[in-house]
Amino acid sequence: MNFQKLFEMQKALDRHIESKHQLLDENLFDRKVLALLVELGELANETRCFKFWSLKPASPDKVVLEEFVDGIHFILSLGIECGFEHAIELPKSKTTASLNEQFLRVYQLIINFKQLRTFHHYQLMFQGYLELANLLGFTSEQIEQAYIEKNEVNYERQRQGY
Repeated sequence: MNFQKLFEMQKALDRHIESKHQLLDENLFDRKVLALLVELGELANETRCFKFWSLKPASPDKVVLEEFVDGIHFILSLGIECGFEHAIELPKSKTTASLNEQFLRVYQLIINFKQLRTFHHYQLMFQGYLELANLLGFTSEQIEQAYIEKNEVNYERQRQGY
C-alpha cells in the first residue's frame, strides 16, 4: 500500500473540507477521534461479528470494505494532524485474535492514542486497524483502491453540500 499517496490524498481532502467549512483554525483532533470510533462501530455492525443473537450474515464484502476505508480516512487524517504522515512504517504482523477481540483491541488502541498522542501509539493504532483488514480478508491493493474510490465520493459529497 502506498501510504505516502494516501496521506497526500487525505491532506488535500482535509484542506478542502476545513476550508469549505471555515475550520482552518479549529482543533479537530477530538472530533476526528470520535469519528474514527463511530466508523469502527459501523464497521463492526456490518461484519455482525458480535451479534451472537442473530443469524443474519455479514454485509457483502464491498459494503464492509467501504466501511473499513472510512476508518482509514480518519486514521490518515489524525496522522496528518499530529505530523506523523512522513514517518509511517507499519510492520506486517498477523494477529491470532478473533474478529471480535480485534475490534475491542482497536477501540482500546484508539483511546490510548487519544490520551498519549505519540507516534508509537499512532503506529499501534494503525497496525491494529490494518489487522482487522487481514481478519476480514482484504488485501492492501483492495484497501488502496477502495480508499481512492471513497475519497472521490467524499469530494462529490462536499460538492453537493453533504
